Amino acid sequence: MSKQAVVGGDFGQLTDTASAFIEQNPLVLVVVALVVLLILVVAFRNGTPRLRRPKGARFVKQLQKYDEVSVLMHPNPDPDAMACAAAVAFLADSVDTKATLQYPGKIRHQENRAFETVLDLELQNIDNASELTSKNVVLVDHNVSRGFNGASGITPFAVIDHHPGTGTGTQFTDCRTDYGACSTILAEYLDQQGYEPHKEDETVEKPLPHELATGLLYGIQADTKHLTKGCSAAEFQACSYLFAGVDEDALDRIANPQVEGEVLKIKARAITKCDVNPPFAVSDVGDVEIVDAIPQAADELVRLEGVTAVVVLGSRNGTIHLSGRSRDDRVHMGKTLQEVVDNIPMSSAGGHARMGGGQLSVEHMEGIGPRKGLNRSELVDRLFDGMAGEL
Repeated sequence: MSKQAVVGGDFGQLTDTASAFIEQNPLVLVVVALVVLLILVVAFRNGTPRLRRPKGARFVKQLQKYDEVSVLMHPNPDPDAMACAAAVAFLADSVDTKATLQYPGKIRHQENRAFETVLDLELQNIDNASELTSKNVVLVDHNVSRGFNGASGITPFAVIDHHPGTGTGTQFTDCRTDYGACSTILAEYLDQQGYEPHKEDETVEKPLPHELATGLLYGIQADTKHLTKGCSAAEFQACSYLFAGVDEDALDRIANPQVEGEVLKIKARAITKCDVNPPFAVSDVGDVEIVDAIPQAADELVRLEGVTAVVVLGSRNGTIHLSGRSRDDRVHMGKTLQEVVDNIPMSSAGGHARMGGGQLSVEHMEGIGPRKGLNRSELVDRLFDGMAGEL
């Protein structure tokens, strides 16, 4: 008898035995089927590539469900937020969904204003939730709506972000805290959908507009200090993808706008009023007309020799604005500012390890009624304690 015949006979006998066992124990078949089903479900939830579509495709499918959406940016949006909102609007248009780009606060920073103007973005400012053009809301570059009346009542159907936080969308959430910019995520979506950045003289099947490629590239540069802070490999891959479609003239106009005299005065004030307690520094610039000059001043001060972390504070209309920068591995600036304002009512703060910001009401900080509060000098001391890890 051949070896093949022996094997075939053994297999047939094994099959008969297994069939008889299953007939005598039908529950075993049910259990096996349930186990296989469970494995498939777990694989799907964990994102097994063969069982899940790319996130970009899933997001576009969610957009396709609605006739209209509101794309909501965080207060005082920066290039990263504006670029992401523009990318969402582009994807929405591809499935015939109308998208309105909205934001609370102001666009004051000269770089941000140049970004909006050069790329010809249509952005709507809001003060109240009732001004949202649709109840179908997408949050970009933040995961909990804030900065306007009724913000706490907003329930977004989609959230795309790279900041720490607990906010989620009811239908779609993509928060990647290891990424340096939210624009990187949207660039990946566009790549997954087959859009091609291209040179002016090239013809491609699915062209990505030059304005959008330029905006996303600058959004990545702005949030990573020109690819030097907080980057992941994804930022470099996204820039490589976008590069062919960038309008270099527009990029230069955004990156090098004219600077208002008031901004330079605030930067000078930050330097002259800087209180240094090596290796940390705090500067109180007092009342300001241009709030966005405060983070710009922080960018300058953190470059001081011997200083590894700095916070600049200034006030406008009864609100103190904080902006911190850190190149010290011991100082997570976002968490530090959260700890500093933790016990102060009507305050908020947060951010990344290298960059953070916050706001607090002067009246609530100083203590309303009989409550004991802090004065500005004590707040400065508290900032030093926070950076030193002594709170």
